[in-house]
Amino acid sequence: MQEEIIQSVLDGRDTLALLPTGGGKSICFQVPAILKEGLCLVISPLIALMRDQVDHLLQKDIPAIALHSGLSFYEVKTILQHATQGDYKFLYLSPERLETSLFKEYLPALNISLIVVDEAHCVSQWGYDFRPPYLRIANLREELPGIPLVALTASATPVVQKDITAKLKFSNGQVFRQSFERPNVSYSSFCVDSKINKLIDILKKVSGSSIVYCSSRKQTKELANLLLLQSIAAGFYHAGLTQQDRDIKQQAWITNQTRVMVCTNAFGMGIDKPDVRTVIHFDTPDCMESYYQEAGRCGRDGKKAFAVLVYQKENITGLKAMPGKRFPPIPEIKRIYQSLADYLQIPVGNGEGQYYDFDLLTFIKNFKLDSLLVINTLKVLEQEGHITFSENIFLPSQVNFTASKETLYQFEISHPLLEPLIKCLLRTYEGIYDNRVSVYEKQLARLTSLPIENVIDQLRQLQSFGLLEYLPQKDTPQIHFVLNRASAKYLQIKQDAYLERKKQYTERVEHMIRYIELPDACRSSYISRYFGDTELKDCGICDNCLAKKRKALSPEEFKLIETKIRQSIGKSISVEQFFTTHPSISQEKIWTVLTFLQAEHILSVDEQGILQAMG
Repeated sequence: MQEEIIQSVLDGRDTLALLPTGGGKSICFQVPAILKEGLCLVISPLIALMRDQVDHLLQKDIPAIALHSGLSFYEVKTILQHATQGDYKFLYLSPERLETSLFKEYLPALNISLIVVDEAHCVSQWGYDFRPPYLRIANLREELPGIPLVALTASATPVVQKDITAKLKFSNGQVFRQSFERPNVSYSSFCVDSKINKLIDILKKVSGSSIVYCSSRKQTKELANLLLLQSIAAGFYHAGLTQQDRDIKQQAWITNQTRVMVCTNAFGMGIDKPDVRTVIHFDTPDCMESYYQEAGRCGRDGKKAFAVLVYQKENITGLKAMPGKRFPPIPEIKRIYQSLADYLQIPVGNGEGQYYDFDLLTFIKNFKLDSLLVINTLKVLEQEGHITFSENIFLPSQVNFTASKETLYQFEISHPLLEPLIKCLLRTYEGIYDNRVSVYEKQLARLTSLPIENVIDQLRQLQSFGLLEYLPQKDTPQIHFVLNRASAKYLQIKQDAYLERKKQYTERVEHMIRYIELPDACRSSYISRYFGDTELKDCGICDNCLAKKRKALSPEEFKLIETKIRQSIGKSISVEQFFTTHPSISQEKIWTVLTFLQAEHILSVDEQGILQAMG
């Protein structure tokens, strides 16, 4: 649907595009934005996604930049000044940035031709990832009348789709929804006695790259180690790792040095690896939106892939208890809020716009709190517009020269080894004398032809000589107070909306449980129906469809056909030849047995249609 979506945007119409994960959403706004005069404003909630897309555009010599929370006031101002002069084609920013006085000051001078809202489901209170700042995007439309808007999401139910178009004030709008059917992906759900044994069994039967999703950081490491003991090349990934560790682990998986990535849902956003053969959920997600998005990371190359969920009865019990935990009682929320203010030492009436380093584990330990209660309370406080909580925010290194130019000149003469770095800093970063500026050690290493370790060491040396201030990069969790800290007693929680969101969440959990325990219906059709796709047909390859096909054959017939097929393996016989040599058996029945044997990884059919043994 990319061409139709692009044409809709070029026609000046507000456009909502629902495309599955890996469906090429970015093309749908990047192409029309390049064809149009002016600047494309892209509103995105995740710094990692912004950085990823900006890097891709810059590699293609398309001028793009991101305004993220790691930039100083001076740097933001400089970027906006350049944007008013037409130096960029794409400007990425968070919804919170739209509300800052600095952005509002420059907005009238920006020649904006297109507004893009990525992860548009965040605008809906009834969505699975509601973020209040998204509601205020509508205010931007009043400032930019007549400018078309593109809203993009991978997963939104009909109720959420309607809410998106209403909240973003669509005018003359069109909705494009690609089919949620993934004809090459086989969905299955297994209730097992031992999840680890089932996981190892799947990974040994299905070769190729894999993602295993877990709910806890600790479990990712434990599972990865267990897989390594089984000679399965596995790594682990979660938001608690440093940015450098995450980059190394991600690259090892992308380049197939690591076959299996065991991870939390912090992994996968913005990663385009087409040859993932299996996505296995070791723990049960709480909604279909999350599950579909994560499962959708397999089989993007169009070849056969498997989305598998393994569970035990206690997992279902845990899911049923989730609404009560996800939406804590309001007195509990106020108690955690008070503890948070005490931990961060923020007096009543202070904190607005400030970022605070936040060690979740220390906070929980010091105040003797339940971890799940704290995490869910932080989510509620986010949705109520009081704070934002970022587990893996990226704040780049900052440098500011503190010595006079004369002192610096004399120092360069007496320390020639440090001269190239000093010169590089002065030439590369405008305003480094007047303000702290963000610097990137990798870029400095490239420009000076020094190893990155030497660059960091030299920056520290310059700081020890009192010539500059050097603040190394952070990727620690951050709490951002959107509003001044309130007295916990008078903390505002919109109770009616809060209870309605709890009700909607309960329904999403129930849909997930129904999917997990689905007795005989096609799983692919169930997913499509959930997202409002009415053109339903059974996939024929999920666990339930395969079971149904097996039932259509008597055990005796199935065994007879299976035996004849097994006898043909290794004799260079094609499927067509097998049909010809067994005219008394219907082709439909033969295909049923063939499909089952392929799903069980007993045989495969190559590109010439030849039957071959697997393993």
